[in-house]
Amino acid sequence: MKFDTNNHSVFSLNYHLVMVVKYRRKVINDIISDRLKEIFEYIGKTYHITIVEWNHDIDHVHVLFKACPNTEISKFMNAYKSASSRLIKQEYPEIREKLWKEYFWSKSYCLITTSGVTIDIIKEYIKTQGEK
Repeated sequence: MKFDTNNHSVFSLNYHLVMVVKYRRKVINDIISDRLKEIFEYIGKTYHITIVEWNHDIDHVHVLFKACPNTEISKFMNAYKSASSRLIKQEYPEIREKLWKEYFWSKSYCLITTSGVTIDIIKEYIKTQGEK
């Protein structure tokens, strides 16, 4: 197992995140997913978050990411969901036909630490999401 380091610690913090579109609307295609991923990467830099794996289905996304011990994940989630909602609705106005209010994401999300299984198993699971 490879560990990450900072000035005073050695760690391996991996998280599996699932975010669902408000009302489970079917609005995520490959283009929108790519843009959501770009926004995640951009905001993640500020919070020392790095994507390991990303995939989507038509109404949710799966993200495997790494973080540091001092990362404030709840603040990151608030920043990401707010910014991505605003930007996606500005850049893709057709989404407003299915999501007419200001929110893109459901308020809730699922965040799981990944120590129970190997990262390879989680990567494979995420890669197969959205496949029939």
